Amino acid sequence: MALVLFGADKLTEGASSLARRMNVPEIIIGLTIVAAGTSAPELFVSLVSALKETPDMAVGNVVGSNTMNAMLIVGCAAMVAPMMISPSTVKKDIPFSVGASVLLILLALDSFLSRMDGIILLIGFAVFMTYTLMLAKKGSNEAVKESSPVWKNLLYLVFGLAGLVAGSNLFVDSASDVALSLGISEGVVGLTVVAGGTSLPELATSVVAARKGQSAIAIGNVIGSNVFNILMILGLTATISPLQIQGITTIDMAVMLLSVVLIWLFSYTRYTVERWEGAVLVGGYLVYLGWLISSL
Repeated sequence: MALVLFGADKLTEGASSLARRMNVPEIIIGLTIVAAGTSAPELFVSLVSALKETPDMAVGNVVGSNTMNAMLIVGCAAMVAPMMISPSTVKKDIPFSVGASVLLILLALDSFLSRMDGIILLIGFAVFMTYTLMLAKKGSNEAVKESSPVWKNLLYLVFGLAGLVAGSNLFVDSASDVALSLGISEGVVGLTVVAGGTSLPELATSVVAARKGQSAIAIGNVIGSNVFNILMILGLTATISPLQIQGITTIDMAVMLLSVVLIWLFSYTRYTVERWEGAVLVGGYLVYLGWLISSL
């Protein structure tokens, strides 16, 4: 936990300083560098799970992480400080996350993600990255004087990501061993313990960013991570090793989709996720978590 919190602080500071120096909108940094970095644990865990022939944990990890990202992480960040969301994020970025969730549900209707399904997801990821980079070229911040040197910002990014990945891996390994030794199924472990551990970077990064008044990085991190988790991580994992889905239910998939739709709806209210809306998201996640535990 200490490593994760240290990494989140340095990653946020380095990313925001780099964005100002490069005259790139913070939302773009959040959607790309920060999102990819904080999704590294999900990538590692899902690939290893697939290669070890535990596909339920790989898919459960992504579905659980995305639900936690949208409900618990955005909720906690909004409760720390109301999150200002730009109109372009509401109209373009969040709908892309909704679309990625719908695509995963459609491909998983037969409870199987084939190599072709994986390739389709990877093509979707390529479209998302192309779209995001095009936005980066069009968008620009007003000139902001940034005194910190580039090497220092890059060093913060590297050390931040290292702390996030190392801390998350330690947490996941320990928590998974304990849960599995108690006889809990791999699917539920993926949806809860592993998803919680691999979402620690997103939680720490988004809350720290919100506390520092950098809500663009916070929301960009969550939306970018959700898209990255579905399109890149499951796409790559299924392409390497097709995934038979058994422990993940329709309700789990529906909650994942509902969580990002709720953010989309809340964002339309003055382009802000208020504290009370954050509380609703956190409450909804706790209800879902309670249902999961009761179904053990």
